[in-house]
Amino acid sequence: MSARGPLTAGEPVLLIDRKRRRYLIDLAVGGEFHSHSGVLPHDDLIGAEEGTLFRSTRGMVFTVLRPTITDFVLKMPRGAQVIYPKDIGPILVMADIFPGARVLESGLGSGALSTGMLRAGAEIIGYEIRDDFEAKARENVERFLGTGVRDRYATQVRDVYQGIDEQDLDRVVLDLPEPWQVVPHAEKALRKGGILLAYTPSIIQASQLHDALEESHFGFAETTEVLQRSWHVQGNAVRPDHRMVAHTGFLTHARLLEE
Repeated sequence: MSARGPLTAGEPVLLIDRKRRRYLIDLAVGGEFHSHSGVLPHDDLIGAEEGTLFRSTRGMVFTVLRPTITDFVLKMPRGAQVIYPKDIGPILVMADIFPGARVLESGLGSGALSTGMLRAGAEIIGYEIRDDFEAKARENVERFLGTGVRDRYATQVRDVYQGIDEQDLDRVVLDLPEPWQVVPHAEKALRKGGILLAYTPSIIQASQLHDALEESHFGFAETTEVLQRSWHVQGNAVRPDHRMVAHTGFLTHARLLEE
């Protein structure tokens, strides 16, 4: 999808009303957005610039914007629990995802992490054990990034615990209940210096993964938890917000070394 220029039919956009309620819609010629605040024809939005204000048939004012990846992940349809944006950003850095990186991702879920890595330029081979999750991941990825991403997103319904066919991978990124089962396969599939990264909700899972990494040719294993706290800033009223995005998961990463 285009990241700039006039809005076009077929792309997702975000409508934000005066109460900051957000609605994610896909623009379609002849389409209409209906809410308790009235109707807004899609044709009015197509061809407009981001940030433009529109008024519904009942007078509600909406601002139209292209969704950021954070907006999209929080609003997209889900087939499984997603990895949240607060973890996607650190994963891109810890796994050092770069344009052209060959990444084996397993545990596609709803495609949130796939979207982030593809946006960063990676080429993903995706293993997902459930066909409905694999389909939902592809649907979400193509909705946000467009069908042009298909040549960099090859998914399969299969169990990564049974092995990895690909060789000379740059990265193996996992969101699985038992990532330690993948360590022997990742040793064979990654190139030397490659990175394995696993997202695990439980520290017990992270601990078991560390045990497996210590028995392997992986080194420099580290585990991190990311907590996100926003602040209320208005004049002299400056304080942490009462609510924060705290624990979601642990990020464990390690590098494959010489045998």
